[in-house]
Amino acid sequence: MGSFYILLAIFLWSSLGVIVRLSGAEVHIIMFYSALAALIIQGVILSRRKYRSEIPHIRKIWYFLIPGILSLINTFTYFYAFKHTTIANAVLTHYIAPVIVAFLAAFFLNEKITREIVIAIVVASAGLWIMLNGFSVKEGYTAGIIAGIISGFAYAVIVVISRIYVQRFSPLALAFFSNAVIVIVLAFFVRELPLNALWIFLIMGIVHSTIAPLLYFKGLRDVTANRTAVLGYLEPVCAIVFSRLFLNEIAGMNSIIGGMLIIFAGYLTLKSD
Repeated sequence: MGSFYILLAIFLWSSLGVIVRLSGAEVHIIMFYSALAALIIQGVILSRRKYRSEIPHIRKIWYFLIPGILSLINTFTYFYAFKHTTIANAVLTHYIAPVIVAFLAAFFLNEKITREIVIAIVVASAGLWIMLNGFSVKEGYTAGIIAGIISGFAYAVIVVISRIYVQRFSPLALAFFSNAVIVIVLAFFVRELPLNALWIFLIMGIVHSTIAPLLYFKGLRDVTANRTAVLGYLEPVCAIVFSRLFLNEIAGMNSIIGGMLIIFAGYLTLKSD
């Protein structure tokens, strides 16, 4: 059941590309208002008597600074990579995360690097490579490639830390305080409110910053960090489906072949669970 929650969260997050494209707003503005909407929604829920017990003691609140700051780093560097190198380079460098997770999980979580996980990572990486037509190194791409690698490291650490945190804190508290950090930091850089995009901020606050994280954290309680990271490869596959449905972007043969390999890797991961 834990894998199902994670897959559902990944499916929801994979629609972000379409939502961001439709909003037409700057990345930091999208992040701020969607996190603010989520913060209000989650705050209302936590204020109810039934959920008050999930609020951690004030001495433990500083723990939530780490995942919040890492989320900021991950998102900013990922989008920076999109702007300063090719989409393929950005995605390929970002998805070094499962490899990093495999080593971090072995060291910090005592998770074994099984043969099935190694095969799944290799198959998924090959599928992603084919889907995105490989890696491209040209003049002016260095900063974007480095940003993509940083985003991959940040994402890997988020997965490992979240795996630890979900055993101690409620998913709702994790989502609330992570969004709180994002809102506090980005508040210094936001100077406008795009009224035409309010409905998008609300959708993102409900779906991408509340429902998806709650599902993801709930799934992480039962699924190892290694398997969670490999399942993350399915996000670009789902993103292609969304882009076809809402942006009329037609996937090429490489995308189809690569996507099938990634889906097969996901099957191997679920089968070994």
